[in-house]
Amino acid sequence: MKRRFAVVLPTLVAVAASLPIALSTTPASASASCGKTVADKDGSAWNKTADGANERSGSSTNCTVKGIAYNTQRLDYHCYTVAGDYTWTYLRNDSTGVTGWVRDDLLSDYGSLVYCGF
Repeated sequence: MKRRFAVVLPTLVAVAASLPIALSTTPASASASCGKTVADKDGSAWNKTADGANERSGSSTNCTVKGIAYNTQRLDYHCYTVAGDYTWTYLRNDSTGVTGWVRDDLLSDYGSLVYCGF
């Protein structure tokens, strides 16, 4: 659902811009800059949700890799944001203590369902 929304988002934004009303609950396509951290808005943690996924300092492959999440580790989701055609979840790897952004298509359950707000 999130991925489909990210693909349709540019069309929705164009339509919304032509309307006299504002859609304040629509996530904008704005990546988390490298170094961006967020509070835990989600509260969910899962086992075995990534298999060698890079945990990055921001929601872009241009950001530094801070760690790697494996399927034997427990991940605590904080929230997600939209960056271009992808959604990214900010999480804490409970097994290593590393926090970072992971692209949702690399998580078996597609990451957090709670929007970060940016």
